[in-house]
Amino acid sequence: MRVAAGQFAVTPDWETNAQTCVTLMQEAAANAAALLVLPEALLARDDNDPDRSVKSAQSLDGGFLRQLLEESHRNDLTTILTIHVPTSEGRAANTLVALRHGEIVAQYQKLHLYDAFRVQESKRVDAGSTLPALIDIGGMKVGLMSCYDLRFPELALALALNGAEIIVLPTAWVRGPLKEHHWASLLAARALDTTCYFVAAGECGNKNIGQSKIIDPLGVTLAGAGSSPQMIYAELSKEALQDIRSQLPVLNNRRFAPPQIM
Repeated sequence: MRVAAGQFAVTPDWETNAQTCVTLMQEAAANAAALLVLPEALLARDDNDPDRSVKSAQSLDGGFLRQLLEESHRNDLTTILTIHVPTSEGRAANTLVALRHGEIVAQYQKLHLYDAFRVQESKRVDAGSTLPALIDIGGMKVGLMSCYDLRFPELALALALNGAEIIVLPTAWVRGPLKEHHWASLLAARALDTTCYFVAAGECGNKNIGQSKIIDPLGVTLAGAGSSPQMIYAELSKEALQDIRSQLPVLNNRRFAPPQIM
């Protein structure tokens, strides 16, 4: 199965960002990808206003997703991204959506909010409380995660124990000392923890690193981007995944109970 991760710099204007997403969807479909992962919080971003994403929140039937769903009607691609959806006055949920055939086929409210490195996502964002369901793409089971979720191995493990073979990860990974090292190390570690493929897309603006990656179940980078707008592709194989899991059966060799949401 051919998969893609697309990264770009999100602007303060949601209509511009929607058109960029549509263009990336068209490119991925033209290159026979079955899955496209885009970055986190794509509605709007402003380097001078850290709350712009929440202030720009739209409902799932708003203009941003309507444009993407119209494009989704035209192909068999599954597109995954996150936007902020209003929850109450001045607050929103960081919501992952999966689009296919012009419909939202799955959604997930981010569990782990980025309250770290002097950032407080929870100031305006409400955390989710439910483990996301898996979706099927090209005969493979796909688990859903968002950005800071990567630092918590319990979520990736729970998805793998539920049957995930691929885990997708829209992100806006903030720049900082050792943050690129953390990003690469954590992606490889989660792939090895779960023997899953990872398809991770990162926003590449002034404050975020980009560096989208597609990782195999042994933690090897199959495709990687730099810090500029780019699309990367890789071929994922169910047979290769099964062979790796037969040689490295960590999911079967575990001695601990499955993780639970508190």
